[in-house]
Amino acid sequence: MIHVASAFIGGCKNFGKAFAVSSLAGLLMTTTAYSLDLQGHRGARGLMPENTLPAFARALSIGVTTLELDCAITRDGIVVVSHDPALNPDITRGPDGKWLQQEGPPIWNLTYDELERYDVGRIKPGSAYAVRFLKQKALDGTRIPRLAEVFALARKAANDAVRFNIETKISPLHPGRTTTPEDFARRLIALVRQENMAERVTIQSFDWRTLQVVQKEAPEIPTVYLSDQRNSTGNILAGQAESPWTAGLHVRDFGGSIPRMVKAAGGAGWSPYYGDVTRENVGEAHALGLKIVVWTVNNKANIRRMLALGVEGIISDYPDLLRKVAEEEGAALPPATPVNP
Repeated sequence: MIHVASAFIGGCKNFGKAFAVSSLAGLLMTTTAYSLDLQGHRGARGLMPENTLPAFARALSIGVTTLELDCAITRDGIVVVSHDPALNPDITRGPDGKWLQQEGPPIWNLTYDELERYDVGRIKPGSAYAVRFLKQKALDGTRIPRLAEVFALARKAANDAVRFNIETKISPLHPGRTTTPEDFARRLIALVRQENMAERVTIQSFDWRTLQVVQKEAPEIPTVYLSDQRNSTGNILAGQAESPWTAGLHVRDFGGSIPRMVKAAGGAGWSPYYGDVTRENVGEAHALGLKIVVWTVNNKANIRRMLALGVEGIISDYPDLLRKVAEEEGAALPPATPVNP
């Protein structure tokens, strides 16, 4: 039987006064109720068009503890759900019904009404993305949703327990594609508060600048620090003296320890690429009082390996598979709440 909650609470005994009690309570909402935080990646990307209402409805119908999603801001200030700051030609057709031939305009350059004219309900045939997700169902006419619609969908499902792990899609390498980190974080915070969802939300990012804003201006919302140590794509690379992604913190100053960096930054959780996870850094993170949610784990062997290492949560494109393996391993599971988008 998996006992993630008790392990996490035990690791929090020396957590220190710096972590607000309200944030800790919010963070524990999932782990005290269930022994594993099952997170549907972009809703259920392996099964439905990513980051769309049908994907989130599918995840709720399967039964997850958390809907993982990404957000962007439109020119008129609407918080929408999109992994890509600019329209992705692999999943986007224009108002004329034709596939985009190259990357489309940044969402920050479009009003919400203009954004609604694009169709994201199908993967472009023949693309590398299509090869990766052969099981994804096509739903022509599906649009990029507002974040408020995702909250409304959970209410429609009568699910008052599911949480929302929201990533700010912003990059220090492409500042012109989005609003500023400060404005991005403030608009997201304002919507979360307006929707009375602060107790059910965590905010995560590879760009740690937005997380610093959240911690300063909305301490009631826990922050989760994403990390990736792979090749040239990672935000924290071995041997790299500095990273523009980590809000002025440098891994060399922490003896190469990312958990120590996250702790120093003020994070409530650490979300590493699952391939970067070891028994040693899991133990270190837990000793620091950090919850660990790994991404993105899509096969049984790796799911079981992560469970054996004692992580608190797993993000997967296939929440149905994740739930099945978790059940086989004896985890307590959240109820399914079927809903139509």
